[in-house]
Amino acid sequence: MPGTILVAGRSGQLALALAETAPPPGWRLVALGRPELDILDEKSIEAAMDRVCPGLVVNAAAYTAVDQAESDDANAFALNEAAPAALAAAAAARSIPIIHVSTDYVFDGSKAGPYRESDAVAPLGVYGRSKLAGEKAVASANPDHLVLRTAWVYSAFGKNFVKTMLRVGSQRDELTVVDDQIGNPTSAHDLARAIADIAATILADRSRLKTGIYHLSGSGETSWAGFADAIFEESERLGGPVARVRHIPSRDYPTPVTRPANSRLNCSRIAADYNITMPAWQDSMRACVGRLIQSGNWTS
Repeated sequence: MPGTILVAGRSGQLALALAETAPPPGWRLVALGRPELDILDEKSIEAAMDRVCPGLVVNAAAYTAVDQAESDDANAFALNEAAPAALAAAAAARSIPIIHVSTDYVFDGSKAGPYRESDAVAPLGVYGRSKLAGEKAVASANPDHLVLRTAWVYSAFGKNFVKTMLRVGSQRDELTVVDDQIGNPTSAHDLARAIADIAATILADRSRLKTGIYHLSGSGETSWAGFADAIFEESERLGGPVARVRHIPSRDYPTPVTRPANSRLNCSRIAADYNITMPAWQDSMRACVGRLIQSGNWTS
């Protein structure tokens, strides 16, 4: 009977990517959401843990509506702080490690270079504050924790920048995209493979578990406008939607919450401790665009 990795969350980008990622040898992955696992209900968490008996918990569930969070702070903090705390505590009671996914939004984006794990945090909005609170809650509730901060996540699933560009690009000849926010585009599929590799290390030898905060994002950097340019270049090569991208400053595209101007993450710590190096974002973007155009799934 294989051991079980429990993934909290079932319908998000990362959970869906994990579901199609090969687990470590001798292990199976079980992704649960409501009603089997309601992370806002401690009794539901306890029941799911007792039923599944996992050897590792991965929290892939979160409140991710950045702008909506500004007027919905109670739900944002419930999903991004209270729920991870309860998951982490339930895992700790069973001596089970937890991997929790966080975000670049814990930073204000004012640093000149890529952010390291030790840099000061200063979230700009409710979403970032709730995710930062979740990091602290997980660390407090379970000593055997990894917090993985990532950024600019996209995939063949759900709502994300790549799918939006292809969909809107099929409807318009020209798009405006901000060019003064810089980050590391991260494929959820790459992120899932990295988490599976980390899990394999931990589950094979618990003494190799190194805890704390780690940055984990795609290799290389670009702006949102540069990301859009690259998406349409690949889409055109494959016969998909194409649109011109007009580069604009953030001030010309106001949003309820200010985005970090610099979302770049330095990932050298996870490379050193877990031998994890993410692929170049351009390669992963091409794979995702190819998959979307072949499937036609970018229209949804």
